[in-house]
Amino acid sequence: MAASITLASGASLLAAPRVLVQPVVRSRVGQRVGPARALFGGGKDTDLAGDGAKNAGPFGNMANLFETVRKAQQVVQVEAVKVQKELAAAEFDGYCEDELVKVTLTGNQEPCRCEITDAAMELGAERLGELITEAYKDSHQKSVTAMKLRMKDLASSLGMPPNM
Repeated sequence: MAASITLASGASLLAAPRVLVQPVVRSRVGQRVGPARALFGGGKDTDLAGDGAKNAGPFGNMANLFETVRKAQQVVQVEAVKVQKELAAAEFDGYCEDELVKVTLTGNQEPCRCEITDAAMELGAERLGELITEAYKDSHQKSVTAMKLRMKDLASSLGMPPNM
């Protein structure tokens, strides 16, 4: 309810009601150290929503949401490290069309070995280079496919949508 004030000139002003706000006390590094009370009802011990969320305010219980997200991130990080270790230990063999050249990559797409048959050596340097490239691409494709499949399995085990 606003109060009206009449000036000597005959003009009237509306005075807004006073709102008391408790000041926020901050430490030297800018962190809150005291209670903060604001327009959204901080400090009430009642549960208006009836869902057990005290002091939830208009945005719901954000503290629980942030805690849930933090825990989910920790689980994902632990599982991702496990997947990376599994893939690093795995090896994928790739071959050229006649299997004259075999290239082996790790799950991290790092080259391990390249095996060349005597028959491939006799084809000449240019053709040998093509065979090695073909075998490398085959191995790389197998490694990437395995990695995508493993990550898809990880995502589904965490309850994430399949296309993430």
